[in-house]
Amino acid sequence: MEMVIAVNPEPASKLGYLLRVPLDGGLVFRTSGTWPRTKALYCHPVPIDEWPDDPEVVERVAVRSCARRGAAIDLVLDRGRENRSQIVYTTARGRDVVFWQSPRTRKQARPNVRTPTARAAGIAELPIVVDSHERYAYRFADQQVGLTKRALPCGDYGVFLEDRLVASVERKSVPDLVSSLTNGTLRYALAELAALPRAAIVVEDRYSAIFALERVRPATVADGLAELQVRWPNVPIVFCDNRALAEQWTYRYLAAAYVWAEAENTAIARIAAPRPVDAPAAESGNIAESASGAGEGAPPAPSTAEVRAWARAQGLPVPDRGRLRPDIWQAWSSAHPE
Repeated sequence: MEMVIAVNPEPASKLGYLLRVPLDGGLVFRTSGTWPRTKALYCHPVPIDEWPDDPEVVERVAVRSCARRGAAIDLVLDRGRENRSQIVYTTARGRDVVFWQSPRTRKQARPNVRTPTARAAGIAELPIVVDSHERYAYRFADQQVGLTKRALPCGDYGVFLEDRLVASVERKSVPDLVSSLTNGTLRYALAELAALPRAAIVVEDRYSAIFALERVRPATVADGLAELQVRWPNVPIVFCDNRALAEQWTYRYLAAAYVWAEAENTAIARIAAPRPVDAPAAESGNIAESASGAGEGAPPAPSTAEVRAWARAQGLPVPDRGRLRPDIWQAWSSAHPE
């Protein structure tokens, strides 16, 4: 008896391998890896006739034992390491699924932590918008949230304040992260997220999972992620152990961003209140000086916070604090002629 792993001949499939186990004449599954080293691998059962006539075999290992026990198939290979695993038939979100797991990944799937249910930032009901294209979305079942589903300009989960998207989180699995990194779409996603006041990418796995990749060089992925973080430091890429912890992190992050946005709006309203004409300019050496020196009766010079808020509303990238670039002041001047 042998366990055989071959390359999936369908190049468009996200499940790049075929797994064949010697039970009931041979069971065949499509799967994404050659062994469940860092997490359980999703398996899609297929008919035995999908096994290629001339397979591109990746691995062939003798089997000491292959037996069905209840809803699982226990598989013991004839080798010293990575020799025990289970193929488990279960349900997830109301549908039948199959997972291939090892003793190590089974332990990791249930970390010895209990996620809190207390309200994030004291918000009674956080209004979270879920992108209408998000599949198998977080439900935040144990949290105090109000969910709305509609299209988001970027990200998978967001919070709005006065019809303005103030924070967004993009959810990624490791395969999705690697795929979007290698085909270049992750760069565009980060650029869009970076235009928001607050944004992040959350990964439903540990950082160590990228070093267990087999179909792409782990160093290439690690270097690519590091380069993206240097280029867009205001959009963190956060690795969580599993889906449950990623969901918890997303909830807490969006709640903190929502409270921050409310406080900023209040501050901007106070800062932008009418001031005497002879009030000092907001920043020396910028366009505010020319406005204040236009003569008696000239409109009051705009504050930095006011121009920053206007620039964000126009979709212009601006820093959260400090001086604004000359081109931002010039854009304000052009949009507000005397």
